[in-house]
Amino acid sequence: MRNPWQAWQELSGLLLPVACAGCGRPRTELCTACEAALHGAPARLVRPSPRPPGLPAVYAAAPYENAVRAVLLAHKERGALGLAGALGRALAGCVRAGAGRPGDAGPLLLVPVPSARSSTAARGHDPVRRIAAAAARDLRRAGLPAQVLPLLRQRRAVADQSGLGARQRRANLAGALELTAGGGRLLRYELLRHGLLRLGRVVLVDDLLTTGSTLAEAARAVGEAGGVGRESSVHGVCRAAVVAASPTAFEINRN
Repeated sequence: MRNPWQAWQELSGLLLPVACAGCGRPRTELCTACEAALHGAPARLVRPSPRPPGLPAVYAAAPYENAVRAVLLAHKERGALGLAGALGRALAGCVRAGAGRPGDAGPLLLVPVPSARSSTAARGHDPVRRIAAAAARDLRRAGLPAQVLPLLRQRRAVADQSGLGARQRRANLAGALELTAGGGRLLRYELLRHGLLRLGRVVLVDDLLTTGSTLAEAARAVGEAGGVGRESSVHGVCRAAVVAASPTAFEINRN
C-alpha cells in the first residue's frame, strides 16, 4: 500500500508551482543547465583518500557540489520525487561504465545500500532504492537486463555519520550490514547460475560517495555471502556506482 505522505508528495508536485531543484529557476523541476551538470560528462572512476579497505571500484556521474548537491538533497530530504528519473539516468551511466563488457552473460543486479528504517520512515521514501529502480528501467530501455535486488539490511543501529571522519565512519559501520536470509539464497543462486560476481555484474549502488566506508561495508557483506574474501571484492568481483562523489575523489584521478 502506498505511503500517504508519498502520495501527497507526488500529487503536490503536479499541482503546485515548481522551481528547478538545482538553481531555483521557475517553472521547471530541473533546468537544462542543471541537468547538464548531472549528465554532461561521462561516468568516471573515483577514489576517496584515504581509501578504506575493501572498497570496490566506484564510478560516479558528477562531483557533489553546487547544482548536483542541491538536486540530490531535494530528492532525498525534501521529497522531490520527480527527480528520481534524472538521478536514475545518471546512475545508469555509472552502472554501465563499471559493469564489465556489454556482451557479458547474465543480468545486472543493482544492490542498493540500505537506509536506516527510521530515516526511511521520516522521509516517507527510500531515496537510494527509488533512484536504483529508475536506473534499472533506463538500463532495460537500452537493452541491458537489469533488476534491483534489495539484498542488504542493517544488522545493528549506527550513529549519524555527519561530522565523523573517515576512520570514525569505518568504525561506526564495521559489521553493520548483512544480507537478508532470502537475499543470501538468491545471490548464491545467481552466482552459481551466471558467475555474476566474477563478471562484475553485481553492482552496489548509492546516491553519494564521501569516505567510501558505507560501500566498503556493503561489499564485505555481499562478498562474504558470495563466498569471496575482502581482497577479491577490491580486485573486481563486484563494482559500485553512485550519482555523485566528493570533489576530492574526482581530483585524485586527474592526470
